[in-house]
Amino acid sequence: MERGRVLLLDAAPGELLDRELARLLGHGLAVTLNLRRVADKAGARAAWAGRVDFTDFDAFEEPALIAEIIRGGIGYHAVKSRAGVPLRAAFLAAATDPALANRLRVVGRAGAGTDHVELAAAARHGVVVTHTPGSNANAVAEFALAQLLALTRNLPAHNEAAHQGRWSAPAAPAVELSELTLGIVGLGRIGLALAERATALGMAVQGLTRRPTETSVPRAESLNTLLATSDVVSLHLPLTPSTRGMVGRAELAVMRPGSILLNTARGGIVDEQALADALRDAAHPLLAAAVDTFGHEHAAFVSPLFGLPNALLTPHVAGMTKGAMAVAAIRCGDHVAALLAGRPDGVPVVTA
Repeated sequence: MERGRVLLLDAAPGELLDRELARLLGHGLAVTLNLRRVADKAGARAAWAGRVDFTDFDAFEEPALIAEIIRGGIGYHAVKSRAGVPLRAAFLAAATDPALANRLRVVGRAGAGTDHVELAAAARHGVVVTHTPGSNANAVAEFALAQLLALTRNLPAHNEAAHQGRWSAPAAPAVELSELTLGIVGLGRIGLALAERATALGMAVQGLTRRPTETSVPRAESLNTLLATSDVVSLHLPLTPSTRGMVGRAELAVMRPGSILLNTARGGIVDEQALADALRDAAHPLLAAAVDTFGHEHAAFVSPLFGLPNALLTPHVAGMTKGAMAVAAIRCGDHVAALLAGRPDGVPVVTA
C-alpha cells in the first residue's frame, strides 16, 4: 500500500513537535518537516533524521511554497498548516498537477477555521479541506476574558507608567465585571465557553447566532440591538463572505457610550480603518478595543490601529496554549490520516 506523503508547513512548537511527528508516523505516513519555523532546527534534525525528511522554506511566500510542492515532480498527498498559510488557487493547481507522482488530496488545519484556503479552488481540484473546530475553544474564551480585564482595569497604561517610575492612580474608579453586559456575536464552541465563564463572574450575557442552538444564553434580535445594549462585544464567528466587514462604521456608531470591542475571531470581520477612526475620536461611543486578529498578518502585518493607546493589540495568540495546540496537532494528524485512507466518517470537512 502506498504511504501517504504529508508536508508539515508549520509544525507544532517545542515539545509538541515530537508528539505531532510521532502521531503522523504512527499512522504510517511519510512526513516532510518544514524547519523554517522550528526553533531548534539542529535538535529536530538530530532527533528525527532517518524517520522524516526535511525542507526549509517560507511557506507564506507563494512562489517558495509552489516550488516545494512540485520539487522533483514528486508532490505530496497532504499538507498541514497551523498558522493559516494561505493556500490559494495557484498553489492548489500546482499541487494537483497530473504530472506529479503524488497529487494533493487533503489540506489539514491544526486549528479552527479554513479561511486561509481558497475553498472553491480546492473543490475544483478534488482537494478535501479539514480542520479541528473546538480544539482551542477554552483557550480563546480565556483570552477574551484576559482582554476584557486588561481593558476594564486599564492594565497596559498602569504597567507602562509603573515601568517609567510613575505612580499613576486611576482618574476614575474602574467598573467590575458584574456591572457589565457582555454581547457575544457567534454562539459556537468558543462563544458558549466564553458565556459560561462570563456568567460565572457575574456578567449579564446575551448572544447573537444564525444557527439554532440549545443554550440558556438570551438572544439579541439583531446585531445592532446587541451592539446598542452591550457594554462589551466579543466576536466569535468565522470569516465568510457574509461576515466580512460586518462590523463597520455604522455598526460601531450604535455601540453604547464607553463600550469595548474584542476580536479574537478573524480580522476581516471588522473594518480596521473604521475601528481606528472610532478609537481616535474622543466623542465616539467606543472607548477601547482588543484585537488579536488582523486583515494582514505575519510578514504582511500592518494595521491602522498601530500606535493607538486604547487599542490592545496581540499577534493572533488567543488559541496558543499548550493544551489547545496539542489537541489540534494530534486531531489534525488523525483527520489527515483518515481522509487519506478513505475513512471520512466523523472527520469535519469544509466545503465552499
